[in-house]
Amino acid sequence: MADPSSYRPKPGEIPDTPGVYRFRDEHRRVIYVGKAKSLRQRLANYFQDLAGLHPRTRTMVTTAASVEWTVVSTEVEALQLEYSWIKEFDPRFNVKYRDDKSYPYLAVTMNEEFPRVQVMRGHKRKGVRYFGPYGHAWAIRDTVDLLLRVFPVRTCSAGVFKNAARTGRPCLLGYIGKCSAPCVGRVSAEEHRELAEEFCDFTAGRTGTYIRRLEKQMTEAAEAMEYERAGRLRDDIEALKKAMEKNAVVLADATDADLIAVAEDELEAAVQIFHVRGGRVRGQRGWVTDKVEEITTGALVEHALQQLYGEERGDSVPKEVLVPALPDPVEPVQEWLAGRRGAGVSLRVPQRGDKKALMETVQRNALQALALHKTKRASDLTTRSRALEEIAEALDLDSAPLRIECYDISHLQGDDVVASMVVFEDGLQRKSEYRRFQIKGFEGQDDVRSMHEVITRRFRRYLAEKEKTGEWADGENTLTEEDGRPKRFAYPPQLVVVDGGQPQVAAARKALDELGIDDIAVCGLAKRLEEVWLPEEDDPVVLPRTSEGLYLLQRVRDEAHRFAITYQRTKRAKRFRASPLDDVPGLGDSRKQALLKHFGSLKKLRSATIDEICEVPGIGRKTAETIAVALAQAAPAAPAVNTATGEIMEEEPATMGSGGEPVTTGARDERRGQET
Repeated sequence: MADPSSYRPKPGEIPDTPGVYRFRDEHRRVIYVGKAKSLRQRLANYFQDLAGLHPRTRTMVTTAASVEWTVVSTEVEALQLEYSWIKEFDPRFNVKYRDDKSYPYLAVTMNEEFPRVQVMRGHKRKGVRYFGPYGHAWAIRDTVDLLLRVFPVRTCSAGVFKNAARTGRPCLLGYIGKCSAPCVGRVSAEEHRELAEEFCDFTAGRTGTYIRRLEKQMTEAAEAMEYERAGRLRDDIEALKKAMEKNAVVLADATDADLIAVAEDELEAAVQIFHVRGGRVRGQRGWVTDKVEEITTGALVEHALQQLYGEERGDSVPKEVLVPALPDPVEPVQEWLAGRRGAGVSLRVPQRGDKKALMETVQRNALQALALHKTKRASDLTTRSRALEEIAEALDLDSAPLRIECYDISHLQGDDVVASMVVFEDGLQRKSEYRRFQIKGFEGQDDVRSMHEVITRRFRRYLAEKEKTGEWADGENTLTEEDGRPKRFAYPPQLVVVDGGQPQVAAARKALDELGIDDIAVCGLAKRLEEVWLPEEDDPVVLPRTSEGLYLLQRVRDEAHRFAITYQRTKRAKRFRASPLDDVPGLGDSRKQALLKHFGSLKKLRSATIDEICEVPGIGRKTAETIAVALAQAAPAAPAVNTATGEIMEEEPATMGSGGEPVTTGARDERRGQET
């Protein structure tokens, strides 16, 4: 635990201007990012009596080992830089609103020749129109199913579309009238795009025009005694009205707005957002976060706005944002939102009428979300803390191991030997710091030597990065990267767990001793009886089967095993897809495919003359000679034998793998057998 006075800057060193500051720990990892109208006044708040600080702020300043700042011209620049750094460094003490799912959107791929309607999650793509987010994917599909009666836009995948175009037969939706079937030319690309535009207009809330148009067409059809057509139009109108009823009108003036409500206590805060488009609630989402310091509701709103609109542009930022409290000051935030939208944005607190009533509804949702989260989280936090304490007690550690690294070795009968490193911090996975290793020091099956090599390589890198940061120099720290982030192996664990028993633990401890590292604990977890082994101990530590500490170690071990075997299978599959043509320099996938398509199999290609190889488009004489030499040097695989009849089976034509590489039937059979 560091003393904040040891790295406190002198008051005269801190500028009295807007800026962004970063706290770093002893390993140069950024643990907190903040902005200030006056850096001098803001930073002074962190270096007061520790007893007067918020509990998590006190933890942050005692975890930190240094503070640095960057001066900017305006508060808007400070807001932008703060958001960029939080996204880049992912500081552990910053307010980060997280939930357990990616919200689905209704998306229309207007960037394709034939736009497609589908459910999308994750990052937004350029040229795609998004509507939502929705609480459930099924809600999107129900709405789309109703709208396709009137706007029969393509919903099929690229593979289905291409197959229909090749066969000349549309899919089922094309036959039942819920797709205009552009795949078989029933409508042109321009006509289909116009349908997609109308679909987007209706979904965006411009519904009156289409309802009135269909009602007029229905009346005209009835007057012309075209009763079947009038009946279909009547059903279309009912489908559109039913789709509209799924989102009740909450604001009569067809407002486009986002309403944000916050429910909080001393330690946590819940944020709920209602997305209102065209006066209707189109989507809802919510986040929960830990409160890092004594922070106002307005500051929580500011952080929510950053994370809600930080990646958005244009119409994704609504004209109006209603909040429970305004950030202080509000002008930089409004200017930042206007810059994201490209037009003015009204950021205000609703005072009366429908908008205030709707904000009360959003607030009730936030209160319920916080209560539900605390009910679940109380158990989770208590359980994780108890697990770490039990591990520390069982292994006789000085403190709870907040960072645990686990290593596992994976291979298939000595081939494709790999290792994995997984990281758990505070009892939770930190997947961004997982690493994979290929065993390079020797060939064959030897888990003990493999473990020694992996631990040596990982912690040799740690020592190298530690030396580069200046921790062994004359007390002068330098950054490991130009952007200030520690390199991959610069952060040490408190506990190393290996998958195995005494031999693997001894190998790991020996590797650390050879490097002169004596402040990192090592243990092993043997699968057979789930025993915990310590270095130089003849008997294992047996934790109770109901122990939370044992359960956490099992989770860490199982995650390392999963990560290792996934990597090993990837390498094995890649090896099985290998071909002698891979060794020909300058021969890409396209020409490989052309060769195999021309000759039908590697066997026939191997027996072809140079002149015959030159007949393949794109293959010159020099390349043909190189191919002939490579195939001659590569020993052909032994012929396959049918064990039931004794018949020698001929090599079957090669097909192309998922990456464009040739795969023979024999290789596929071998791969299938190895997987089982």
